[in-house]
Amino acid sequence: MTSATDETIVASATLPHMSTSHSRMLLAAASVLGVVALSACSTRPASSPAPTSTGAPEWHASDVRPPEGRVIGTGTVLDAAGDAQLCLGAVAESYPPQCTGIPLEGWSWDGVDGSETSGDTTWGTYAVYATYDGTTLTVTDPPIMLALYDPIRPEDPTGGVDGATSEADLTSVQDEVSAALGQDALTVWTERGYVWVQVAWDDGSLQDAVDEEHGDGVVIVTSALREID
Repeated sequence: MTSATDETIVASATLPHMSTSHSRMLLAAASVLGVVALSACSTRPASSPAPTSTGAPEWHASDVRPPEGRVIGTGTVLDAAGDAQLCLGAVAESYPPQCTGIPLEGWSWDGVDGSETSGDTTWGTYAVYATYDGTTLTVTDPPIMLALYDPIRPEDPTGGVDGATSEADLTSVQDEVSAALGQDALTVWTERGYVWVQVAWDDGSLQDAVDEEHGDGVVIVTSALREID
């Protein structure tokens, strides 16, 4: 690339054959061209900052403050020999099905439709009203079959704005979050420029932890249990 100095030398060599005004104009033009050339050499396209990461987020499900009132959770109620649990995440497609969920206290099949039984296992899909102490759900109201349940659409925590994180960075963050949370994460996926994480219940501390770890607007945390009181 021709430098500003080279342009000035060329202009100076022609000065004896030109008028003073023409010489000054040529020198000024050469200086401008030199500045533009140097700017073009030094300018590079800006890139979006990548999410930061210094390790696993400092968060433990056992430290989360439980909700104060009732919650509602939807999923599979699996009762194996009298031990009932609400499975909020994945359910193995076996017969009978298998899953790991939150223990249910006060559950009864009396008057509840929509169940199926095989051996000593009874199951069905329901919306369950309960209180939650961080480890156990205590039933407070009759359940509703999911086929008849009309949930209220939750608010979009992103406000409808898509994220700006690249697909490569999202994949990396998704892997880190999945490894860090293990079974505490019901599901982890990427969508609309974010990594989405669903846990049984977050009091806001997990969202704070992933924001501190990966930056704001990269990971969105949602709770499977929804407060209704």
